[in-house]
Amino acid sequence: MGKTDDGKIEVRNINAPDHITRVDRAKYEAMKTALLGVLPADPPGLTAAEAKAALLPHLSPEHFPGGAKSGWWMKCVQLDLEARAVIKRAETKPLRFWRL
Repeated sequence: MGKTDDGKIEVRNINAPDHITRVDRAKYEAMKTALLGVLPADPPGLTAAEAKAALLPHLSPEHFPGGAKSGWWMKCVQLDLEARAVIKRAETKPLRFWRL
């Protein structure tokens, strides 16, 4: 995972494999820890709504006061972790996710 000295981290997107974005490392790491902490290791996994509800109590109020911006950060981390084959999605409606 690309890290730099300016507090940013490079993230990928499973839907756009050649696109790399740089985001705040501390918020990324906080969300990654929370998301991986709530996703099960086996299918069928959790929907995005279930995962967000489960991870909210685990988020740092320093990075996500009152859950602010947690939906955007969860999606950012989810897409990056899928691109890195750390989590998997089931092609269901709604989508479901689990750890690999």
